[in-house]
Amino acid sequence: MSGEPLFTSLDKFDSSCGWPSFSEPVESDTLGEHLDNSGGMSRIEVRSPYADSHLGHVFNDGPEERGGLRYCINSAALRFVPVDELEDEGYAEYTHLFEEEDR
Repeated sequence: MSGEPLFTSLDKFDSSCGWPSFSEPVESDTLGEHLDNSGGMSRIEVRSPYADSHLGHVFNDGPEERGGLRYCINSAALRFVPVDELEDEGYAEYTHLFEEEDR
């Protein structure tokens, strides 16, 4: 795991698929997308461009009101950092995302 921020809890939703699902990444350049034709299906794999690790897949069946995407991410690729610990963990630049006037 390379530690770059991928998603926030603000964009998490229950997709009933059993995997953590998000409507969008924190920053578009934190994810690489590649065609994945394994398992007899065609889908878009989401990878870390920094660690070149598999993160999950993105599908176009997410909530329309949130842009229509569903990033279905392996939980092993995620580390939850509480808002009050963002600064201590080196993610101070993202605290503004959780301020009421920015939502």
